[in-house]
Amino acid sequence: MTSTFRIASLSAAVFMSFSALSALPQGYPADYQKVVDAATKEGKVVVYSTTDTKAAEPLIKGFESTYPGIKVEYNDMNSTELYNRFISEQAAGGVSGDVVWSSSMDTALKLATDYALEYNSPEQGQLPKWAIWSNKAYGTTYEPAVIVYNKRLIPAGDVPDSHAAMAKLIASQADKFKNKVTTYDIEKSGIGFMLSVQDFKAEPNYFKTLADVAKGGLSVQSSTGTMMERVSSGENLIGFNILGSYAETRAKTDPSMGIVYPKDYTLVLSRVSFISQQAQNSNAAKLWFDYVLSEKGQNILANQADIPSIRNDIDGKNDIDGLTKMLGNALKPIPVDESLLEYLQPKKRLDYIRQWREAAGK
Repeated sequence: MTSTFRIASLSAAVFMSFSALSALPQGYPADYQKVVDAATKEGKVVVYSTTDTKAAEPLIKGFESTYPGIKVEYNDMNSTELYNRFISEQAAGGVSGDVVWSSSMDTALKLATDYALEYNSPEQGQLPKWAIWSNKAYGTTYEPAVIVYNKRLIPAGDVPDSHAAMAKLIASQADKFKNKVTTYDIEKSGIGFMLSVQDFKAEPNYFKTLADVAKGGLSVQSSTGTMMERVSSGENLIGFNILGSYAETRAKTDPSMGIVYPKDYTLVLSRVSFISQQAQNSNAAKLWFDYVLSEKGQNILANQADIPSIRNDIDGKNDIDGLTKMLGNALKPIPVDESLLEYLQPKKRLDYIRQWREAAGK
Protein backbone atom coordinates (compact mmCIF):
# COMPACT_ATOMS: atom_id res chain seq x y z
CA MET A 1 0.00 0.00 0.00
CA THR A 2 1.44 3.39 -0.96
CA SER A 3 1.81 6.13 1.64
CA THR A 4 -0.53 8.32 -0.43
CA PHE A 5 -3.25 5.62 -0.34
CA ARG A 6 -2.77 5.11 3.40
CA ILE A 7 -3.14 8.85 4.05
CA ALA A 8 -6.25 8.98 1.85
CA SER A 9 -7.77 5.99 3.66
CA LEU A 10 -6.97 7.51 7.05
CA SER A 11 -8.50 10.83 6.00
CA ALA A 12 -11.64 9.08 4.77
CA ALA A 13 -11.95 7.17 8.04
CA VAL A 14 -11.52 10.34 10.08
CA PHE A 15 -14.09 12.13 7.89
CA MET A 16 -16.59 9.26 8.24
CA SER A 17 -16.08 9.19 12.00
CA PHE A 18 -16.54 12.97 12.23
CA SER A 19 -19.65 12.81 10.06
CA ALA A 20 -21.16 10.10 12.23
CA LEU A 21 -20.43 12.03 15.39
CA SER A 22 -21.77 15.28 13.95
CA ALA A 23 -25.00 13.45 13.06
CA LEU A 24 -25.67 12.63 16.71
CA PRO A 25 -28.53 14.59 18.26
CA GLN A 26 -27.52 17.78 20.01
CA GLY A 27 -26.54 17.27 23.63
CA TYR A 28 -25.83 13.54 23.27
CA PRO A 29 -22.49 12.30 24.67
CA ALA A 30 -19.76 11.69 22.09
CA ASP A 31 -19.46 8.04 23.10
CA TYR A 32 -23.10 7.51 22.04
CA GLN A 33 -21.60 6.66 18.67
CA LYS A 34 -20.49 3.37 20.22
CA VAL A 35 -24.15 2.58 20.90
CA VAL A 36 -25.01 3.41 17.28
CA ASP A 37 -22.23 1.18 15.96
CA ALA A 38 -23.15 -1.73 18.23
CA ALA A 39 -26.83 -1.33 17.37
CA THR A 40 -26.04 -1.46 13.66
CA LYS A 41 -24.26 -4.77 14.22
CA GLU A 42 -27.35 -6.08 16.05
CA GLY A 43 -29.41 -5.06 13.04
CA LYS A 44 -32.87 -4.96 14.62
CA VAL A 45 -34.94 -4.00 17.64
CA VAL A 46 -37.98 -5.99 18.82
CA VAL A 47 -40.77 -3.76 20.17
CA TYR A 48 -43.77 -5.06 22.13
CA SER A 49 -46.43 -2.37 21.99
CA THR A 50 -50.08 -1.55 22.52
CA THR A 51 -49.88 1.32 20.04
CA ASP A 52 -51.65 0.40 16.80
CA THR A 53 -49.22 -0.46 14.01
CA LYS A 54 -50.94 2.07 11.75
CA ALA A 55 -50.38 4.84 14.29
CA ALA A 56 -46.78 3.76 14.92
CA GLU A 57 -45.87 3.41 11.23
CA PRO A 58 -44.59 7.00 10.74
CA LEU A 59 -42.39 6.59 13.83
CA ILE A 60 -41.02 3.27 12.58
CA LYS A 61 -40.26 4.76 9.16
CA GLY A 62 -38.55 7.75 10.75
CA PHE A 63 -36.39 5.54 12.94
CA GLU A 64 -35.37 3.21 10.10
CA SER A 65 -34.56 6.24 7.94
CA THR A 66 -32.37 7.69 10.71
CA TYR A 67 -30.68 4.33 11.36
CA PRO A 68 -30.89 2.50 7.99
CA GLY A 69 -28.96 -0.51 9.25
CA ILE A 70 -31.56 -1.33 11.91
CA LYS A 71 -35.00 -2.81 11.32
CA VAL A 72 -37.92 -2.48 13.73
CA GLU A 73 -39.71 -5.75 14.47
CA TYR A 74 -42.97 -4.30 15.76
CA ASN A 75 -45.50 -6.42 17.66
CA ASP A 76 -48.91 -4.78 18.25
CA MET A 77 -50.97 -6.37 21.06
CA ASN A 78 -53.64 -5.41 23.53
CA SER A 79 -52.35 -4.55 26.99
CA THR A 80 -53.34 -7.81 28.69
CA GLU A 81 -51.84 -9.94 25.92
CA LEU A 82 -48.59 -7.95 26.04
CA TYR A 83 -48.31 -8.33 29.82
CA ASN A 84 -48.95 -12.07 29.83
CA ARG A 85 -46.73 -12.80 26.83
CA PHE A 86 -43.79 -10.81 28.16
CA ILE A 87 -43.94 -12.46 31.60
CA SER A 88 -44.17 -15.99 30.16
CA GLU A 89 -41.26 -15.38 27.78
CA GLN A 90 -39.11 -13.96 30.56
CA ALA A 91 -39.86 -16.99 32.71
CA ALA A 92 -38.97 -19.34 29.85
CA GLY A 93 -35.74 -17.45 29.14
CA GLY A 94 -36.42 -17.35 25.41
CA VAL A 95 -36.62 -14.63 22.79
CA SER A 96 -38.78 -11.70 23.83
CA GLY A 97 -39.26 -7.98 23.30
CA ASP A 98 -36.28 -5.66 23.65
CA VAL A 99 -38.56 -2.72 24.42
CA VAL A 100 -42.01 -2.62 26.01
CA TRP A 101 -44.30 0.31 25.12
CA SER A 102 -47.71 0.11 26.76
CA SER A 103 -50.73 2.35 27.30
CA SER A 104 -51.62 0.28 30.38
CA MET A 105 -49.48 2.34 32.71
CA ASP A 106 -49.93 0.22 35.82
CA THR A 107 -49.14 -3.16 34.29
CA ALA A 108 -46.23 -1.63 32.35
CA LEU A 109 -44.77 -0.27 35.57
CA LYS A 110 -45.32 -3.64 37.23
CA LEU A 111 -43.27 -5.26 34.46
CA ALA A 112 -40.64 -2.53 34.79
CA THR A 113 -40.18 -3.19 38.52
CA ASP A 114 -39.12 -6.75 37.72
CA TYR A 115 -37.61 -6.62 34.24
CA ALA A 116 -36.49 -3.09 33.26
CA LEU A 117 -32.92 -2.08 32.52
CA GLU A 118 -31.84 1.09 34.29
CA TYR A 119 -31.08 3.59 31.54
CA ASN A 120 -30.32 7.30 31.73
CA SER A 121 -31.74 8.51 28.44
CA PRO A 122 -30.05 11.63 27.00
CA GLU A 123 -33.60 12.92 26.45
CA GLN A 124 -34.74 12.75 30.07
CA GLY A 125 -34.06 16.44 30.69
CA GLN A 126 -36.84 17.29 28.22
CA LEU A 127 -39.48 15.30 30.13
CA PRO A 128 -41.60 16.16 33.17
CA LYS A 129 -40.19 14.68 36.37
CA TRP A 130 -43.47 12.82 36.99
CA ALA A 131 -42.91 10.89 33.75
CA ILE A 132 -39.71 9.10 34.86
CA TRP A 133 -39.53 6.27 37.38
CA SER A 134 -36.10 5.23 38.73
CA ASN A 135 -34.49 5.84 35.31
CA LYS A 136 -36.16 2.62 34.21
CA ALA A 137 -39.71 3.40 33.08
CA TYR A 138 -40.51 6.53 31.08
CA GLY A 139 -43.77 8.16 30.05
CA THR A 140 -43.64 8.89 26.32
CA THR A 141 -46.95 10.59 25.43
CA TYR A 142 -49.55 12.99 26.87
CA GLU A 143 -52.99 11.67 25.98
CA PRO A 144 -56.27 12.89 27.45
CA ALA A 145 -59.04 10.35 28.07
CA VAL A 146 -62.20 11.73 26.45
CA ILE A 147 -65.93 11.23 26.00
CA VAL A 148 -67.07 10.44 22.45
CA TYR A 149 -70.62 10.67 21.15
CA ASN A 150 -72.63 10.27 17.95
CA LYS A 151 -73.18 13.78 16.54
CA ARG A 152 -76.12 12.62 14.41
CA LEU A 153 -78.06 11.11 17.30
CA ILE A 154 -77.28 13.32 20.31
CA PRO A 155 -78.53 16.92 19.93
CA ALA A 156 -75.90 19.62 20.43
CA GLY A 157 -77.79 20.94 23.45
CA ASP A 158 -77.56 17.56 25.18
CA VAL A 159 -73.81 17.04 24.74
CA PRO A 160 -72.31 16.70 28.26
CA ASP A 161 -69.23 18.74 29.15
CA SER A 162 -68.19 16.73 32.23
CA HIS A 163 -68.44 13.29 33.79
CA ALA A 164 -71.21 14.52 36.09
CA ALA A 165 -73.14 16.02 33.17
CA MET A 166 -72.82 12.76 31.26
CA ALA A 167 -74.22 10.82 34.22
CA LYS A 168 -77.11 13.28 34.61
CA LEU A 169 -77.95 13.10 30.89
CA ILE A 170 -78.01 9.30 30.80
CA ALA A 171 -79.89 8.89 34.09
CA SER A 172 -82.56 11.34 32.92
CA GLN A 173 -83.03 9.53 29.59
CA ALA A 174 -82.43 5.93 30.64
CA ASP A 175 -84.71 4.52 27.93
CA LYS A 176 -82.94 6.38 25.15
CA PHE A 177 -79.52 5.27 26.40
CA LYS A 178 -80.49 1.68 27.22
CA ASN A 179 -77.48 -0.46 26.23
CA LYS A 180 -76.20 2.54 24.28
CA VAL A 181 -73.30 3.56 26.55
CA THR A 182 -69.88 1.99 26.06
CA THR A 183 -66.61 1.86 27.96
CA TYR A 184 -63.81 -0.61 28.67
CA ASP A 185 -64.38 -4.02 30.21
CA ILE A 186 -62.06 -3.50 33.16
CA GLU A 187 -61.48 -7.25 33.61
CA LYS A 188 -60.30 -7.79 30.03
CA SER A 189 -58.54 -4.48 29.39
CA GLY A 190 -55.49 -3.40 31.37
CA ILE A 191 -55.84 0.22 30.29
CA GLY A 192 -59.56 0.12 31.09
CA PHE A 193 -58.88 -1.05 34.65
CA MET A 194 -56.16 1.55 35.15
CA LEU A 195 -58.32 4.45 33.89
CA SER A 196 -61.23 3.35 36.07
CA VAL A 197 -59.01 3.34 39.17
CA GLN A 198 -57.73 6.81 38.25
CA ASP A 199 -61.33 8.01 37.87
CA PHE A 200 -62.05 6.63 41.34
CA LYS A 201 -59.06 8.54 42.75
CA ALA A 202 -60.02 11.77 40.95
CA GLU A 203 -63.75 11.82 41.71
CA PRO A 204 -65.06 11.33 45.29
CA ASN A 205 -68.49 10.20 44.02
CA TYR A 206 -67.14 7.97 41.27
CA PHE A 207 -69.23 4.86 41.93
CA LYS A 208 -72.45 6.88 42.22
CA THR A 209 -71.59 8.60 38.92
CA LEU A 210 -70.87 5.21 37.36
CA ALA A 211 -74.20 3.85 38.60
CA ASP A 212 -76.01 6.77 36.96
CA VAL A 213 -74.07 6.28 33.72
CA ALA A 214 -75.02 2.58 33.80
CA LYS A 215 -78.76 3.10 34.43
CA GLY A 216 -79.51 2.20 30.84
CA GLY A 217 -76.97 -0.61 30.79
CA LEU A 218 -73.31 -0.54 29.84
CA SER A 219 -71.86 -2.14 26.71
CA VAL A 220 -68.28 -3.01 27.67
CA GLN A 221 -65.47 -3.64 25.18
CA SER A 222 -61.78 -4.48 25.25
CA SER A 223 -60.54 -1.94 22.69
CA THR A 224 -60.88 1.75 21.82
CA GLY A 225 -61.38 0.89 18.14
CA THR A 226 -64.44 -1.24 18.83
CA MET A 227 -66.00 1.42 21.02
CA MET A 228 -65.50 4.15 18.42
CA GLU A 229 -66.91 1.95 15.68
CA ARG A 230 -70.04 1.28 17.70
CA VAL A 231 -70.53 4.97 18.53
CA SER A 232 -69.99 5.97 14.91
CA SER A 233 -72.54 3.45 13.64
CA GLY A 234 -75.14 4.46 16.23
CA GLU A 235 -75.13 1.05 17.88
CA ASN A 236 -73.94 3.02 20.91
CA LEU A 237 -74.58 6.72 21.46
CA ILE A 238 -71.79 7.67 23.84
CA GLY A 239 -68.53 6.25 25.16
CA PHE A 240 -66.15 7.31 27.90
CA ASN A 241 -62.49 6.80 28.82
CA ILE A 242 -61.64 6.74 25.13
CA LEU A 243 -58.06 7.57 24.15
CA GLY A 244 -58.25 11.09 22.76
CA SER A 245 -55.43 10.48 20.29
CA TYR A 246 -57.40 7.76 18.51
CA ALA A 247 -60.66 9.72 18.74
CA GLU A 248 -59.10 12.80 17.13
CA THR A 249 -57.72 10.70 14.28
CA ARG A 250 -61.12 9.11 13.72
CA ALA A 251 -62.98 12.42 13.86
CA LYS A 252 -60.91 13.82 10.97
CA THR A 253 -62.63 11.46 8.55
CA ASP A 254 -65.80 10.54 10.45
CA PRO A 255 -68.46 13.30 10.62
CA SER A 256 -70.46 11.28 13.16
CA MET A 257 -67.70 11.36 15.79
CA GLY A 258 -67.96 14.06 18.45
CA ILE A 259 -65.36 14.52 21.19
CA VAL A 260 -65.64 16.04 24.67
CA TYR A 261 -62.69 16.88 26.92
CA PRO A 262 -64.40 16.82 30.35
CA LYS A 263 -64.07 20.15 32.14
CA ASP A 264 -64.40 18.71 35.65
CA TYR A 265 -61.22 16.67 35.16
CA THR A 266 -59.53 15.09 32.17
CA LEU A 267 -57.23 12.17 32.93
CA VAL A 268 -54.00 12.22 30.92
CA LEU A 269 -52.40 8.90 30.10
CA SER A 270 -48.76 8.50 29.15
CA ARG A 271 -47.66 5.35 27.33
CA VAL A 272 -44.96 3.79 29.48
CA SER A 273 -41.83 2.34 27.94
CA PHE A 274 -38.80 0.49 29.23
CA ILE A 275 -35.86 -1.55 27.94
CA SER A 276 -35.73 -5.18 29.03
CA GLN A 277 -32.81 -6.32 31.18
CA GLN A 278 -32.68 -9.39 28.91
CA ALA A 279 -32.84 -7.46 25.64
CA GLN A 280 -30.98 -9.37 22.94
CA ASN A 281 -30.59 -6.13 20.99
CA SER A 282 -29.90 -3.80 23.89
CA ASN A 283 -28.07 -1.14 21.89
CA ALA A 284 -30.73 -0.97 19.20
CA ALA A 285 -33.28 -0.81 22.03
CA LYS A 286 -31.53 2.29 23.41
CA LEU A 287 -31.61 3.95 19.98
CA TRP A 288 -35.33 3.26 19.57
CA PHE A 289 -36.06 4.38 23.13
CA ASP A 290 -34.20 7.66 22.70
CA TYR A 291 -35.68 8.24 19.25
CA VAL A 292 -39.22 7.92 20.61
CA LEU A 293 -38.41 10.53 23.28
CA SER A 294 -36.44 12.83 20.98
CA GLU A 295 -37.73 16.05 19.46
CA LYS A 296 -37.76 14.36 16.06
CA GLY A 297 -39.64 11.29 17.27
CA GLN A 298 -42.09 13.31 19.32
CA ASN A 299 -42.78 15.59 16.36
CA ILE A 300 -43.70 12.51 14.34
CA LEU A 301 -45.99 11.24 17.10
CA ALA A 302 -47.69 14.62 17.52
CA ASN A 303 -48.02 15.69 13.91
CA GLN A 304 -48.17 12.46 11.90
CA ALA A 305 -49.64 9.92 14.33
CA ASP A 306 -51.94 12.38 16.19
CA ILE A 307 -50.53 11.18 19.53
CA PRO A 308 -49.83 14.19 21.79
CA SER A 309 -46.22 14.78 22.79
CA ILE A 310 -44.97 14.69 26.35
CA ARG A 311 -42.50 17.44 25.48
CA ASN A 312 -43.24 21.16 25.28
CA ASP A 313 -40.99 22.07 22.34
CA ILE A 314 -42.90 20.38 19.53
CA ASP A 315 -44.22 22.08 16.38
CA GLY A 316 -47.93 22.86 16.59
CA LYS A 317 -50.32 22.50 19.52
CA ASN A 318 -50.31 18.74 20.05
CA ASP A 319 -48.01 18.72 23.08
CA ILE A 320 -48.11 19.55 26.80
CA ASP A 321 -48.12 23.30 26.20
CA GLY A 322 -50.84 23.16 23.56
CA LEU A 323 -53.13 20.96 25.64
CA THR A 324 -52.52 23.04 28.77
CA LYS A 325 -53.56 26.20 26.92
CA MET A 326 -56.75 24.43 25.82
CA LEU A 327 -57.71 22.60 29.04
CA GLY A 328 -55.77 24.26 31.86
CA ASN A 329 -56.25 22.86 35.35
CA ALA A 330 -58.73 20.24 34.16
CA LEU A 331 -55.78 18.14 33.00
CA LYS A 332 -54.84 15.40 35.47
CA PRO A 333 -51.65 13.65 34.29
CA ILE A 334 -51.25 10.15 35.74
CA PRO A 335 -47.74 9.99 37.24
CA VAL A 336 -45.36 7.16 36.42
CA ASP A 337 -44.75 6.04 39.99
CA GLU A 338 -45.51 3.34 42.57
CA SER A 339 -49.05 4.65 43.14
CA LEU A 340 -49.96 2.85 39.91
CA LEU A 341 -49.28 -0.50 41.56
CA GLU A 342 -51.66 -0.14 44.50
CA TYR A 343 -54.70 -1.72 42.85
CA LEU A 344 -52.72 -4.47 41.15
CA GLN A 345 -52.49 -6.28 44.49
CA PRO A 346 -54.71 -9.34 43.92
CA LYS A 347 -57.19 -8.80 46.77
CA LYS A 348 -57.48 -5.07 46.15
CA ARG A 349 -57.94 -5.63 42.43
CA LEU A 350 -60.69 -8.24 42.95
CA ASP A 351 -62.46 -6.06 45.53
CA TYR A 352 -62.33 -3.09 43.16
CA ILE A 353 -63.67 -5.09 40.20
CA ARG A 354 -66.51 -6.39 42.35
CA GLN A 355 -67.41 -2.87 43.46
CA TRP A 356 -67.21 -1.61 39.86
CA ARG A 357 -69.47 -4.39 38.62
CA GLU A 358 -72.05 -3.66 41.29
CA ALA A 359 -72.16 0.00 40.29
CA ALA A 360 -72.13 -0.83 36.58
CA GLY A 361 -74.85 -3.45 36.91
CA LYS A 362 -72.61 -6.18 35.53
